[in-house]
Amino acid sequence: MHGFLNIDKPSGMTSHDVVVRIRRLSGQRRVGHAGTLDPAATGVLVVALGGATRLIEYVQHQTLKRYLAAVRLGITTTTDDADGEVVVRQPLPPLDRAMIEEALAPLRGTIWQTPPMYAALHHQGRRLYALARAGVTVEPPPRQVYIERLELVEYKPPLLTLDVVCGSGTYIRALARDLGVALGCGAHLAALRRTAVGAFRIEDALPLHILEEEVRHNPSEALYRRLLPPEVAVADWSVLCLDEEHARRIRHGLSIPASSNAPLQTRAHAPDGTLLALLRYDGSHWRPIKVFDWTDA
Repeated sequence: MHGFLNIDKPSGMTSHDVVVRIRRLSGQRRVGHAGTLDPAATGVLVVALGGATRLIEYVQHQTLKRYLAAVRLGITTTTDDADGEVVVRQPLPPLDRAMIEEALAPLRGTIWQTPPMYAALHHQGRRLYALARAGVTVEPPPRQVYIERLELVEYKPPLLTLDVVCGSGTYIRALARDLGVALGCGAHLAALRRTAVGAFRIEDALPLHILEEEVRHNPSEALYRRLLPPEVAVADWSVLCLDEEHARRIRHGLSIPASSNAPLQTRAHAPDGTLLALLRYDGSHWRPIKVFDWTDA
């Protein structure tokens, strides 16, 4: 069983909890997820099964993510979200849409962002959140992140709702915190829903409890029916359909000739249509990056 599940993660579960449940439902050992959601967050969690786990990096690191974020103004917390302890309460200044837009503008594009102290990042071999819980204060170094879209959807004091499209490594909690600083009243992330990860959309996501119910009623077919093909991870790559001879060479890790105007990377499909390999163009030939054998369970 090789492919992806687009799961609508419920609040209160870790991303690893979902993986454990899918592993139990499928009876497969090779199960992983592409991009962690905090336990309180909901929405798109991409789960890979079997050989598709080798494609997780292309979903996790090479796609844009979209979120609907509720930001609570006037309260700063230790974790920059609703799960933390309140640090400061401040009155809300008189804000209008123009003032909020002015505060949002510097947070768009390629920016430097300081991760929250309660994060899964490592510092000298230990997780930041573990250090924070032990009372050790560390100032995480700023990191460059990319915010393609940051739009105000609604403002009903003290809550404002943001539509965010961003690259890998962006902390929406930090975005809420920094917006609060810019507005002069502090803020934290009150709620978060991930609405897209690359080609995986919330409109197509399957709630975990529905999948579990389907598997209980039809264990032999339910997962197969919901499984998306492995190539959805690289859906935006160009497609190269191979003949038998070129497919044979690629299976053995050998290069094949390419035209002079070839794209930098492509996904190669065997004569039967299945994804065979990911290829990189070297200026004259296609060379395999990864070759897949879907018969290997």
